Amino acid sequence: MVTKSFPFSTLARERGEVFTAVDESDVLLERRDAENLWLIRDERYQAAQDALLTLARSMAIVARADRALAEEALAQDLPWLTWLPEAERPQCVGELLDHLVAGADTGELLPYARAKRSWKSTAIAWSAPETARALRRPFPGDGPVLLPPPDEAE
Repeated sequence: MVTKSFPFSTLARERGEVFTAVDESDVLLERRDAENLWLIRDERYQAAQDALLTLARSMAIVARADRALAEEALAQDLPWLTWLPEAERPQCVGELLDHLVAGADTGELLPYARAKRSWKSTAIAWSAPETARALRRPFPGDGPVLLPPPDEAE
């Protein structure tokens, strides 16, 4: 699918050009002071939503039948996992898979997208040698483990 971009102000000044473009492609309206907006015909939006939810639900079925296979399949799509410490990779894939399965059930996939973005940022941080060394050192303020206060009922 072809995507066309316009400054948001074009919608007010030359909306005919923008709406003509929507007939042929999805349109990205770029805003300076806010998040960009998409204009998309309902037929194309519904088709994408339907396909996405079918794929997410299919992955959920695989995850229920064979969790290890589902995790392996998801990991194949995330080459940046290699930058995470090996001990964190299963946690990342498991968390992402849980969000994907929940999203397939509810239709709400933003938690998956947020978790994926967060884990990817973490992987990128680990990929930088200086940052990785800093992450392995104690952080200022790290101190002894504090026990919770005694229960007043005692």
